[in-house]
Order: sequence, then C-alpha cells, then structure tokens
Amino acid sequence: MPKKRINTNINLIPVATILLILAVWQFVTVKNIVPAFMLPSPKAVLQALLTDWPQLAANAKVTLLEAILGLLAGVLLGFVLAVIMDHIHWLKQAIYPLLVLSQTIPTVALAPLLIIWLGFGILPKVVLIILTIFFPVALSLLNGFAAIDPDEILLLQSMGAKSYQIFWHIKLPASLGSFFAALKIAVTYALIGAVVSEWLGGFEGLGVYMTRVRKSYSFDKMFAVIFLISALSLLLLGAVLVLEKISMPWKKEQK
Repeated sequence: MPKKRINTNINLIPVATILLILAVWQFVTVKNIVPAFMLPSPKAVLQALLTDWPQLAANAKVTLLEAILGLLAGVLLGFVLAVIMDHIHWLKQAIYPLLVLSQTIPTVALAPLLIIWLGFGILPKVVLIILTIFFPVALSLLNGFAAIDPDEILLLQSMGAKSYQIFWHIKLPASLGSFFAALKIAVTYALIGAVVSEWLGGFEGLGVYMTRVRKSYSFDKMFAVIFLISALSLLLLGAVLVLEKISMPWKKEQK
C-alpha cells in the first residue's frame, strides 16, 4: 500500500501567521510608530520573561494549582449532575432553566462576593472556577445524552439491558464528543477564572503579580504574564487532547 503523505503546508500556516504578527509587532515598536511605554517590543517582553522567571514560575504554580483543582472538581460535579438529571426528568425540568440562566451572571460580579465570604486564600478561587466551568460541562453532557438515537436505547431495552448498562454502552460513549468539546473550553475558563479572582484579592498567583507590575507601569512584564498564561492554557489543552484520543480511540482524525 502506498504511504500517505502528510500535508505540512496546513500545519505551517498558523506558525507563519504568528511569526508575521511578531515581525509586524517588532517593526512597529522599533520604528516608534507606537510608543514603547504603550506597547513593548517582543524582544522586551522576552527579556522581561527571562529576567522575572523565578517570580513568574512561583506565581504560576499557585495559579495552575487553583485552575487544576477547580477544573477537576467542576468537571466531576458537572458530570454527576448531568447523569442525575438525565435519569430524573422532573429534576431536569426544574434545574435546566437555572443552568442556562446562570451563564448570564458575569464572573467578575461573583469574585468579590466569594472573597468576602471565603477569605483571600485558595478556596474562593477554586469555588469561582467550579462555578465557571460546572454548568457548561453539565449542559454539554445533557445535550450529548439527548442527541442519542432512541432506537438504540429501545434495542438494548428489548434485550433486557439495565439502565446502567444502557448508560455505559450507549449514552456515555456517544456523549464523549460533547464532553471533550466542553472540556477544551473549560481548561481556558479555569485559568481565566483563577487570574480574575486573584486580581480582586489574594497573596500569590499570576493575577496578583499582574496587579503589582501594572501599578508600576511595567507593561513588558504584563505582556510576559499574558504569554505565560497562554502557554499554560495550551499546555492544559494539549493534555485534554491526549486524554480525548485515549478515551475515544474510534475517532478518526479529520483530514
């Protein structure tokens, strides 16, 4: 059989786009089209990242810990609630509108309240992340459960399958696509929620670090933190992609 050729041109397009943006950014700052105090050059941002790396790494550990704890707890609670609502229809009718309504509440409005109620430690950050990602995961799983062909369920019921067997063999595999789609968004929400909560109150973390450097107008360090947060988000997203491939071995890669 002839070997398949890998189309590397498509993979190079995003890299080329990023390099082009960085080149234009460097040109704009070097030519002083935009003042350096407003937009630091990529070189200055990289230098700030290397210079302040010990502080950035220490604060990143705190933010990453908050994000992971909130992510795990939020996904677990969302999964459990979706399963319960799928089995108890009257509970689904009662709670589903509240889940949709909860998405209209801005995160920034909740963070100060949680800090007042729970203090300045790690707990309010984790709770905020749970509230941020808990509902999208539950809604995605519910939509995945509802999209299953009823004839498949009737077939297993006619063969004497129990409710847990139907869930394990049909509902869970069929809803994994919706679950991982929500999880990819949840990992970014987790870091954003951690940083936002740290802005409003805390002792450690990238959000606290950003607040300090902002007050000193060190915008190169601000951009360094932004790049680091983006890198951490990509790292978590990569972990989700690996988990998706392991959990869904039947899924074919899109050409």
